[in-house]
Amino acid sequence: MPKGFYFLIGAQFASGLADNALLILGIYFLNEQGYPGWLAPLLKFSLTLAYVVLASVVGPLADAFPKNRLMACMNALKMMGVLLLLCGVYPLYAFAVIGLAASLYAPAKYGLATESVPPSFLVRANAWLEVSVVLSVVLGISLGGALTGWSESAMLLDSGFIQTHTLPAMGVVLAVYLLAAIFNFGIKPIRMRGASLPLTWHAVRPSTFWKSNQKLWRDPLGGVSLYVTTLYWGVGAVMQFAVLAWAQQSLDLTLKFGAYLQALVAVGVIVGAYLAGRCFKLHAARQALPWGLVLAMLLPVMVMVTHLGLAILLLLVVGVCGGMLLVPMNALLQHRGMQVLSAGRSIAVQGFNENLSVLMMLAAYTALLAFGASLSFIMALLAAVLLAGMVPLCLLLWRQLR
Repeated sequence: MPKGFYFLIGAQFASGLADNALLILGIYFLNEQGYPGWLAPLLKFSLTLAYVVLASVVGPLADAFPKNRLMACMNALKMMGVLLLLCGVYPLYAFAVIGLAASLYAPAKYGLATESVPPSFLVRANAWLEVSVVLSVVLGISLGGALTGWSESAMLLDSGFIQTHTLPAMGVVLAVYLLAAIFNFGIKPIRMRGASLPLTWHAVRPSTFWKSNQKLWRDPLGGVSLYVTTLYWGVGAVMQFAVLAWAQQSLDLTLKFGAYLQALVAVGVIVGAYLAGRCFKLHAARQALPWGLVLAMLLPVMVMVTHLGLAILLLLVVGVCGGMLLVPMNALLQHRGMQVLSAGRSIAVQGFNENLSVLMMLAAYTALLAFGASLSFIMALLAAVLLAGMVPLCLLLWRQLR
């Protein structure tokens, strides 16, 4: 891999680490400041909403400026969001600023992946990125928990606007964002195609974005990969919460140990991402589609497992299947997106569809819980959605390979 690519990995990891730690710390902050408990899930909503609302803007912005500098600026904007929180700004507004920065960070990050490595290394590059993303989630949540424990024993300090125990912990988060910004300046793209397109009103209009969206969906390879990743992220978002519920209902574990099981899925994704980087080349990325069928068949089985040892093994296998499916599809989508549109615009389209899927699937999951649906029914429904989406693609692949 080119040297600059490892700076990209370091920057992504540090920024993701701070994002996930801040989310946990933000929940503690809400409780400390006396906000109602139902506000906590809306922090995640505020972070995600910008990906959908600003989808027509983030791609052209990522293509109009050097992506490494844009990523550094977005880390600075995330730091501003933390400072707004400490200045007493309503938490959802402060997290919306951080979500705005994250939505601009994503197309620049994945766009740089296409510009920093040759096409022959793109699957492997995505494996590295996927591993760094998952590790930043797992370790970020752990860091957030540690910072929460630190805050509980810290002195009550005055930030100048509010009194909080989290001031030292927020300082740690700010330092990690600063480290990510420093890493950004070490990234040296080797291919600049599509990296400096002019920013015009036509480029950011919703109608222009919609045409880009349709163009990528209609591309034979781009549309397939976009379909798979959109479906995967929607199901994966529900799985995050379903694993916690399953651990408590079927395995009689506490929420704390349920979170550890959730981390096992992430470990499996890391293994799957590594294997995918070794097993699949870009031209054969569609051969990863059958892993989606395996994943779909494992979901209903999961809720029937009541033995902890089997649960650990099953969650690792579920994660491996997810990594084996997602990494080749991401690589194919980025490659085709750069050819059909541009690096930033294609990632913006991808982010819009995937995060819209996340919001819709989480809304459906919440509604099912509100109507008293059992976890077994929900997991069976998730499996049915995956099977309905993957079976036609796998049949088409089988006919083409015959």
